[in-house]
Amino acid sequence: MRLVWKLLRRHISLPQLAGFFFANLLGMLIVMLSLQFYLDVKPVLSEEDGLIRPDFLILNKRISALNTIGLNSAGTFSERELEELRSQPFAKRVGTFTSSQYKVGCSFGLEGVAQIGTEMFFESVPDAFVDVDMQKWHFSPGDAFVPIILPRTYLAIYNFGFAQSQNLPKLSEGIVGMVDMTVSMRGNGMNEYMKARVVGFSSRLNTILVPEDFIRWSNARYAPDADTSPTRIILEVTNPADDDILSYLNAHGYEQEVDKLDAGRITFFLRITASIVMAVGLLISLLSFYILMLSIYLLVEKNSEKMRTLLLIGYSPARVALPYQLLTSGMNAAILLLATAALCVSRAFYMQKLLAVFPQMSGGSLLCALAVGCSLFAFVSIVNIIMIRHRINRIWQNKD
Repeated sequence: MRLVWKLLRRHISLPQLAGFFFANLLGMLIVMLSLQFYLDVKPVLSEEDGLIRPDFLILNKRISALNTIGLNSAGTFSERELEELRSQPFAKRVGTFTSSQYKVGCSFGLEGVAQIGTEMFFESVPDAFVDVDMQKWHFSPGDAFVPIILPRTYLAIYNFGFAQSQNLPKLSEGIVGMVDMTVSMRGNGMNEYMKARVVGFSSRLNTILVPEDFIRWSNARYAPDADTSPTRIILEVTNPADDDILSYLNAHGYEQEVDKLDAGRITFFLRITASIVMAVGLLISLLSFYILMLSIYLLVEKNSEKMRTLLLIGYSPARVALPYQLLTSGMNAAILLLATAALCVSRAFYMQKLLAVFPQMSGGSLLCALAVGCSLFAFVSIVNIIMIRHRINRIWQNKD
């Protein structure tokens, strides 16, 4: 083995191998770092309560003066309009809000604090649009309590408006979740009470949510003859940067509850940017792999006579190819180790900056980025080993 290596290494071009080494190191680091950065910031960018939430739009029809004086419909959506919206290329999912058609009251109190009561309302959306633990988000007649999701804005109004002016204690989300509430439902000649509990808070939906099964059951019980046609819909779009969305909304007289298209566009462009960066890294890795193959082919060509001699005196093609295979595999392994070390250093640097702005973020696991790096290492090494052995076999068979 040592003799074979001494004979074959004389024509090794260190500049060519160095060019491959650093190009492949750069490409692998770009791929792993861009993937890891995306996984780390994804919770901040796209989760339900993140900085930029998924691409959900809350739509309603414009309210005109005719609606106010009762000379026009209440702005409900017909089934034909919903089907037309579902058929649009930008629409990923469409759901409807279902409102309670009876009177709802709520009261709750804390130890040492007088009980607080208020009139309220309930709405529901399909479960696919609700981001809470589904084990907590269900209802069947006879259940002990009704699960509720409150808007975070309501808690902020209470803490920094009502509670402060009335000298009441401020409430955290955890405390509110432990409070047992009592809701009253009046309609169809009945006035009944049920326990309720807050199981989550939403920054996406500015309404008091209950499960869809509860709304259907309670409307049938307390307002069986009421019109439950939806006046608001929730729309998930595939590409918020699509100008056809705004054109369609304007053409049909639909309004957004809040303008989320700009935030959605930011999310979309961030995903595109991450994909482009990863593609560039893969391209650099492929080009460096091509450089390595040219270097190995050139080295084999320069040593072809020596290889033919070694093969003729009894060395097997596998033994002759082994030094080149070990050289390329060893370089690829060193590249993977250095790229992993550089990834850890870079991640520690940017995570320190991000945690200063978003203390609640936890970041993603390194396993996915490491798996991608190992996959690249395995792919490049296996292809190198196969092609080197193929080249040596051709020399042995006197085809070159």
